[in-house]
Amino acid sequence: MLIDTHCHLTFAPLRDQVTDVLARARAADVRQVINVATTIAEARAGLELLRSFPEVDLVAGIHPHEAGHCTSDDLAALAALHRGEWAEQADAERLVGVGETGLDFHYDFAPRARQEEVFRFHLALAVQVGRPVVIHARASELRVCEMLADYPQLAGRVVFHCFSAGVDIARRVLDLGGYLSFTGVVTFKKAETVRAAARFAPQDRILVETDAPYLSPEPVRKTQPNEPAFVVHTARFLAELRGESLDELAGATTANAIRCFGLPKESA
Repeated sequence: MLIDTHCHLTFAPLRDQVTDVLARARAADVRQVINVATTIAEARAGLELLRSFPEVDLVAGIHPHEAGHCTSDDLAALAALHRGEWAEQADAERLVGVGETGLDFHYDFAPRARQEEVFRFHLALAVQVGRPVVIHARASELRVCEMLADYPQLAGRVVFHCFSAGVDIARRVLDLGGYLSFTGVVTFKKAETVRAAARFAPQDRILVETDAPYLSPEPVRKTQPNEPAFVVHTARFLAELRGESLDELAGATTANAIRCFGLPKESA
C-alpha cells in the first residue's frame, strides 16, 4: 500500500476526471493521496474535494512562482485557513501541511527578496499551527537550508518535495530533520545525482510522490498527464535501487507519511 504525498488534483489535466483518477489509484493500491494547493483559489477547490473523497488530504500554501503577486490579503486568508477559520472548513483535521512554498531561483518568476519574504511567512505559520511544511526548492537548495536553520521547531516536519539534488544537499536536509520526497525524476536516465541521494537516504526519511500532473515516471514517461496510480512505478524503482523489496519500501514510506503528516493510521 502506498501514499502519493504530493499531487495537484485541482490542476486542469486532472480536475475534470478526479473520480476516475482516484479509482485508478485505488486499483493500483495507492490508498491515500495528498492534494497540494498552490494558491488561495486552489485551496478552496481542494476543500471541496475533501467532501467527496475520504482518501484525499490537503496541503495548502502559495507557490514561490505566485509570490510576486501574492497580496497581504492572500497571506491573511492562508493563515486563517490554517487556523481553522474558513466557514467552509468542515474537515480541518484533513488539512495536513503548509505549502507548497519555498524558493525557485531557476525560473525567478518572482523577485527573490519577495520569494524569501513569503517563504518566511509560511515557515512561521507552520511553526504556529504545528503542521509540516512542504518545500519547493529549485536552484535554491542551499539558501532554503540556510533559512530553515532559523526555524529549528520544524525539525521532523520538513518535506523537500520533488527532491532533485545530490548527496551533499540530502545530508543538509537530513541534518535539519527533513524528509526527502522522490518523484518520477529518480527514474529518468540522466538522474544519477538524484539516484545517489536516494541510495544515501535512510529508510525512515524518504517519501514517494507523483507531483501529478507532471513528471510521469519511467516506464510511463510518455503518458500524460501523470496521476497518483503511477507512484507505484517510482516506488518499485526506488526499491530496486536501494536493494529493498517493494513491500518493504511501501511499508516504510507509508509509515513515514503517516508520521510526518499526522495521518490517521486507519485512513491509510
